[in-house]
Amino acid sequence: MAVLTLSELAPGHYAVTGNLTFASIDRQSLKSFKFLKGMDSICIDLAQVGTTDSAGLALMIEWIKQSRASRVRLTFKNVPAQLLALAKLSGFDETEYFANRG
Repeated sequence: MAVLTLSELAPGHYAVTGNLTFASIDRQSLKSFKFLKGMDSICIDLAQVGTTDSAGLALMIEWIKQSRASRVRLTFKNVPAQLLALAKLSGFDETEYFANRG
């Protein structure tokens, strides 16, 4: 299991490494939303994510909920194809959060 890590690359720019799966996402991952506080906008780069499943999409949706509550503009880039396919099932890929896919 690749440990899920969220690292700050620059102010407002973060990278996720590891897997976004049921096995790698735990309660601590769900509670670590403090990176959303005090920013106007945040971009999360998923280029270094390995395996994903629906738990990864659920975590992204939770980040979106928290960003809305904190009034932070959140976008994702380099979304893995597997995760994008899950998002497409519900039309979620058409939202502004996925506008910066590249």
